[in-house]
Amino acid sequence: MTAPSPWHLYLLECRNGSWYAGITNDLDARFRAHATGRGAKYTRGNPPLRILASRDYPDRASASRAEYQLKRQPRARKLAWMQGATQPPALEIRAGGLDDPAVIALLQAHLDDMALHSPAGSIHALDLSGLRAPGVLFFSAWRDGALAGCSALRDGGDGHGELKSMRTHPAHLRQGVAAALLAHLMATARARGLRRLSLETGTAAAFAPAHALYARHGFVPCGPFGDYVDDPFSTFMTRALDD
Repeated sequence: MTAPSPWHLYLLECRNGSWYAGITNDLDARFRAHATGRGAKYTRGNPPLRILASRDYPDRASASRAEYQLKRQPRARKLAWMQGATQPPALEIRAGGLDDPAVIALLQAHLDDMALHSPAGSIHALDLSGLRAPGVLFFSAWRDGALAGCSALRDGGDGHGELKSMRTHPAHLRQGVAAALLAHLMATARARGLRRLSLETGTAAAFAPAHALYARHGFVPCGPFGDYVDDPFSTFMTRALDD
């Protein structure tokens, strides 16, 4: 039996300086198609000059998943990602950023996503005005000049802090952004003399990665705190900061 042909994820450099990504099971034929105007609509107007990089996958499904990830990388990281770079550029966490259009867009995406998984009365995510309120510290994370994520710390008084607005940009998922932001918030809370951190998040399956992240960092389930009440759409977690 003939072994199935591998699928290729490829990255082209086009005549106008742009890059184009796609998948195929015949790389040479696909490049010729792009070069002669028989490929994608984009490359008919912007013919390719060369193949910058390609990676092989055992089937179309895995190549499609990789294409999805590649297209969500910032341009500065696309080629390194294709070439198998394992160490992403350093993450810079800055205080503030609420006036930055990229931050505003990410926070709106966060609110929109919450609305997909919880009813309106059970959504406790802060909007821009809430994040600008006294007692709230907001942080944005950046990598190679691109927004990678955000988070906030709200001082609830009596040594008790609350995590808010934890969000990773889709282009930076599974690259350690959320873990770095969480570690930064915990260090900030300790530096400010807080003795406990708690959080409220959702109960839908979409929140499972967040639950796992918090559990890995020592958070355990708890009851409602502050002004929260029992809610079937809310999960509460907490941890002491004395260790």
